[in-house]
Amino acid sequence: MLLKKTEHLPAEDKGTRLALIYALVAEALTAFYEHGQWLTVNQGASLCAEWLARSQRSLAQAERKQLAELADMLARQVAGSVSREAGLFTAHEMMESLDRNYHSEIGEAIMDECARLLATSDENAGN
Repeated sequence: MLLKKTEHLPAEDKGTRLALIYALVAEALTAFYEHGQWLTVNQGASLCAEWLARSQRSLAQAERKQLAELADMLARQVAGSVSREAGLFTAHEMMESLDRNYHSEIGEAIMDECARLLATSDENAGN
């Protein structure tokens, strides 16, 4: 899984935060296309806590909510810009690419968007 790449890093590390956003976008798109519902910010923050707990790390709830909000914004942007079929394919590719052995050009493009979004958020927060 993508988060395994960051298990040795503190949860506050930029790479970990980036991996969390990416994984949340994948989960949000999957939930939307499979169930017709978006994850709530609290659900996203809970998923972050679960993922981090597996490697005995944690982030403050406010930070997890911020990451969930960023992921929700990007997931909705992706869903709003592609057809249903393309969205289903994108969600599938992203979920597959959570395995670091799976290469996905779509995943790389979304990861770049996640990085831009996180950088903008950090700049706005003065980090």
